[in-house]
Amino acid sequence: MIYEQRLDNPFRVQISFHKLIESLEEIALSDVDYRSNYAKGLLNEVNKFPELRDGITDITAIQEHKQLIRYLLSDLFPTALTKNEIKAVAIPFHNIVFNYSERFQNILNNAGPDFDMTIRDFDDHEFYVMSCCLILVQYYGLKIDFSKPFFYDIPDAEGIIKHYRILYNADFMEILPTEKAIPITQEDIDILIDNYDNFEMWKEKFPTDSWILKGFGIMSMYDATTESAVSNLKTSLISKREDDFSVEENFEAIFRSIYRIPDLKIGYTAINYEENKFVTAPFDKNVQSFILSEALENDCKELICDKSFDGLIKKNNYLSISDVEKFANENPENKLALQFVKMGIKSAIFAPMVKGDKLLGIIELVSSQKGTLNSINAHKMDIVMPYIIDTMDRFYFETENEIEAIIQKEYTAIHPSVYWKFREEAMSHIGNKNTRDLPFKEIVFKNITPLYGQIDIKGSSTARNLAIEKDLALQIDLLIDLFKFISENLQLPVIYQNIFELEKYQTQLKESLKADTESIVQTYILNEIHPILQHFNSSNRQVQEKITAYFEVLDPHIQMVYHARKDFDNTLSLINKKMASVLDKKQEKAQEFYPHYYERFKTDGVEHNLYIGASISPKNPYNPLYLSNLRLWQLQAICEMENEYFHLRKTLPYDLDVTSLILVFSTPISIRFRMDEKRFDVDGTYNARYEVVKKRIDKSNIKGTQERITQRGKITIVYSQHQEEMEYRKYIQLLQHKNLLGAEIENFEVEDLQGVTGLRALRVEVVYNEIVAEEYTYQELVKDFK
Repeated sequence: MIYEQRLDNPFRVQISFHKLIESLEEIALSDVDYRSNYAKGLLNEVNKFPELRDGITDITAIQEHKQLIRYLLSDLFPTALTKNEIKAVAIPFHNIVFNYSERFQNILNNAGPDFDMTIRDFDDHEFYVMSCCLILVQYYGLKIDFSKPFFYDIPDAEGIIKHYRILYNADFMEILPTEKAIPITQEDIDILIDNYDNFEMWKEKFPTDSWILKGFGIMSMYDATTESAVSNLKTSLISKREDDFSVEENFEAIFRSIYRIPDLKIGYTAINYEENKFVTAPFDKNVQSFILSEALENDCKELICDKSFDGLIKKNNYLSISDVEKFANENPENKLALQFVKMGIKSAIFAPMVKGDKLLGIIELVSSQKGTLNSINAHKMDIVMPYIIDTMDRFYFETENEIEAIIQKEYTAIHPSVYWKFREEAMSHIGNKNTRDLPFKEIVFKNITPLYGQIDIKGSSTARNLAIEKDLALQIDLLIDLFKFISENLQLPVIYQNIFELEKYQTQLKESLKADTESIVQTYILNEIHPILQHFNSSNRQVQEKITAYFEVLDPHIQMVYHARKDFDNTLSLINKKMASVLDKKQEKAQEFYPHYYERFKTDGVEHNLYIGASISPKNPYNPLYLSNLRLWQLQAICEMENEYFHLRKTLPYDLDVTSLILVFSTPISIRFRMDEKRFDVDGTYNARYEVVKKRIDKSNIKGTQERITQRGKITIVYSQHQEEMEYRKYIQLLQHKNLLGAEIENFEVEDLQGVTGLRALRVEVVYNEIVAEEYTYQELVKDFK
């Protein structure tokens, strides 16, 4: 018997049999002697215990009057049905249950003494609100359906979880207000029915112990294991995302409930159509495949050479083997059957998952008991297979999309703006038998205008060398101090040799850092010094502590001092990540002007290429206005990236400067997709001039000086034609007007590059302020400067 009562409760529970007693009193006055005499005799016993009528609040009294209560309830719990009905007295929603039918008692006995019988997914909040709804319906007459299916999940003697649907009968209960009860108005009801989740509001209207629940309820249950298990399976499948799909233990428990087989196990085998092989589950490598056993893959023909298995694959029928040993003896050539015998499988069901004409995989149910899985119960799979098939089909579809997205993003340079061209070429091979075997055409986009820009980390090579020098110097200093300490405590001649060599490296570092210095010093320390320290065996505790302290300073992965270099590497990574993020995000907006090809690269900074023209998007009418918009957008994007870095700089572990550059190139070019390199490149000798300028311009100087054309805090715009200068002066004026660029504009010649002469540049200071969220278009430029 379960008498647990929730502490936070709107009810004072009084278990009373007054309605039954009143019914007995009417029977005692009847003319039917045998019924009247029985009622009178029972009333004589009941009247000795007034609490049975007035209400029991001390739950222990239920046990004291157990037999008398059973007589009182005999009409409601007929002996003839006690082995069939799952029935007990219960207070609705409370864990107060007693007077079980014999079948109910047997179910609880099989569950074991430690079983805690609680309603599934029924928390304190729901209990309180359901109790309040009971008051609204029974006392205030509110016509509202607040019920939902309630279940007990109870294990049987073999550990299989069975699911029992709960039904309540409240005919023998009444609800009465106490002095704490707050009268409920229609306005209150209107508010409450729209605020199920507002727990405090319900407690305010129905305070704890403010109502009396007098009487008792009758709880009936029926075995709804299969229906509930299927529902749970559907819920699990629907809630699965493609990135966490797996056949977990709860799936196995669900199938055990459906089949009522305690040792039932689930497996899954996928099909690789390209190679005609069985393979392990692509969604979870931990899922066992009984067909594959311990192999990761195997040829379909090699494993399946029997007509039964042939029907599984070709006819998509369920395959059931009720006696695996007998099947193996009758089919000695069948490798799969022999494999199952070795695995201890005595019976099995294999269910093909077919969507359309495609076999997605095979669900495997196996048991170590002969006959438990057979051709009759194989058809139980009919009720779950549609949900599993739909889920697996969704998983495979989403997986294919994800694979394609990864390939496009990580392994090729197919930007969405040009994807149509690649798809068009692919479709021409798929859809036409005559062209299927022909070589693929090269993808070329002609007559497009390039835009190039970069935000470069100034002096990154020098800064990196300083970080290397700083770390190596610190480590050598630590080692010299350590070896000197060892020599003071232990007289070992080899120690003096190590000190001499370390001091030699110390001197070299102070003089200059050569290209191979880092490698030489690191090799010496790792191969010569560390083995001595790691195998150093001394009874001197202080020496051992010093050695331990030295190793604790080192980076655990490379066993070297990695402080300054780590700060530098982290700084470089943070700058690149932030700048790339800003540019990528703004690019999404820029594509709305006119579709154009975009690519960016992370080096010691972030570079980007843009290509725009009618051949990129032939379905959209092209106008030079779109190029003007993109150029203005690019200048704004560089301004924002500079601003982002200005605000980011104060949080970085290493202080570095950045410089910004834009290359203006008005002559249309062509780009070609290099099949061998899987990337776009400029096409033709003449167009290569653009690439030459790109590679050399950022390191060039102002003509006749030693001053670099790029400077910290300024944007340099390199051009070759006068109309380009005039165009960009307009953009600069607009951004000066918007307080994004400074007032002064520098103009100068760029030194001659190899094969390239006549370049000029504008240079303008960036105004650092709050990050600019608004973008300005070429139309606004025209409007502002009419």
